[in-house]
Amino acid sequence: MPRKYDKKRGPFRPDVIETYSPTADTSLLDFLIASMPERKRTVVKQMLSHNQVAVNRVPTRQFDMAVKAGDIVEVNLTREFRVFSHRRLKIVYEDDYIIVVNKGYGLLSMATENDRGAETAYSILRNHLKWLNPANRLFIVHRLDRDTSGLMMFAKTEEAKIAMQHNWSNMVLSREYVCVVEGRPDPPEGIIRNYLAENAKHEMYVTDNEEEGQLAVTRYTTVKSRNGYSMLTVQLDTGRKNQIRVHMASIGCPISGDRRYGGKSSPIYRLALHARTLHFAHPITRKEMRFELPIPNGMLSLVR
Repeated sequence: MPRKYDKKRGPFRPDVIETYSPTADTSLLDFLIASMPERKRTVVKQMLSHNQVAVNRVPTRQFDMAVKAGDIVEVNLTREFRVFSHRRLKIVYEDDYIIVVNKGYGLLSMATENDRGAETAYSILRNHLKWLNPANRLFIVHRLDRDTSGLMMFAKTEEAKIAMQHNWSNMVLSREYVCVVEGRPDPPEGIIRNYLAENAKHEMYVTDNEEEGQLAVTRYTTVKSRNGYSMLTVQLDTGRKNQIRVHMASIGCPISGDRRYGGKSSPIYRLALHARTLHFAHPITRKEMRFELPIPNGMLSLVR
């Protein structure tokens, strides 16, 4: 089979990585020199300076870093270890099957027909994985609205994707959002249950006609009210497009910054909706996985 070719880097070469583990506490440079006696000290120092050394999966250039017995030290003989970095997307967790990320507000989950070519969470991650190995793949599992920040999961194998999507209601144990709405919900906690449909402008609206829309169920609890705003925690029993935004507007408390669904301009210049918690069974190992993010400072400032 012909090797895949990258115009910038030439033919793809699989990484050659040597792995070592110290048996006693020492410094990283001393440990590397002792572990690779066939290589000159200057060569080892060059590897460190070129980001070719990682300790416990974290690349480092710190030659005097303390390493302990049981640490995993990896040396990439092919090229530098790539450190993923993006101002609007952070990797929270990654293994051979899934990636959990913190998506920033204003970033699309994936491209739509009207946004082809736009930078998305999917394209950013896919480019990163392809840089590591052109054979790597990435699959969408679920989405967040462009202006919603927080936790999202992607699959790295088709098996993981199918397991999550075909058993979503069983695999996802809980998802919690935090939002700041205008006014005070009355009652302060409750369940919103109705049907959502989509109009020609791709806006969602509430209907009582079950033949016209899809069932949508949202549970909310008011955490704090101040300055004309209320912070709520929200759980979804269903996952309809714009569900939280439409349901909050339907009770007279649109989300701060959500002008599409009746909100005013936001003093923090963003939609105040954040996917804070994601709790699910791993699609392959079935191990329970739970991730939680802090509430963005801007949202906290609205009710401070």
